[in-house]
Amino acid sequence: MLSTSDRQNQSQDNLLIGLAKVMAGDFSNFKQAQSDPKNYGHLRVFFRPLPWEFFSAIGFYSEQAQDYDLWTPYRQGVHCLVDKGDHIYIENYSLKDAMLYAGAGHNLDILKTVNPDCLERRHNCSMVFRKQEEVFRGEVEPGNNCLIEKEGKKTYLVSEVEITETTWVSWDRGIDIENGEQVWGSAAGRLKFEKRTSFADELPLDRF
Repeated sequence: MLSTSDRQNQSQDNLLIGLAKVMAGDFSNFKQAQSDPKNYGHLRVFFRPLPWEFFSAIGFYSEQAQDYDLWTPYRQGVHCLVDKGDHIYIENYSLKDAMLYAGAGHNLDILKTVNPDCLERRHNCSMVFRKQEEVFRGEVEPGNNCLIEKEGKKTYLVSEVEITETTWVSWDRGIDIENGEQVWGSAAGRLKFEKRTSFADELPLDRF
């Protein structure tokens, strides 16, 4: 019979593993783009598991691209999942010379060339995820200190994400630190993706 501490550890592991499994995949907003092409292009999001040895933890390489140009992603990153008990804290990293790794989300040979030496931590830009029923909800860590300069203006990132086993809904936008107005990001609202392919079988779950 499991002790209270063992049950708590098991629950925490299940939260971490559960989030990792739903994150791992190739996602598309094809239906949204088809129904409202004026406001939404057809986008793809890839979250590809990294080997355990990369962080000695569950990690991902990610990229987002227009469906018609998968080899020129407009966003790339690396992410490390950290168990915080009642929530999962995801450290975010940018890539030096990011375009050297373009396509790694859908090409395992390129993915193998990504290494910790090419990373830079994005301080104050981590995500905090909690589970509510069957939905994982995440947002940028508190403080409005994830600063991004775009269009000559200093902005802070507001990011909201909801992930289920088959869907990924997100809304990233930059808010002007001076006047609180939105500077960049979708003006029409949330991006709604559906999972095309799961990469959960690539997760190093034998470490748990």
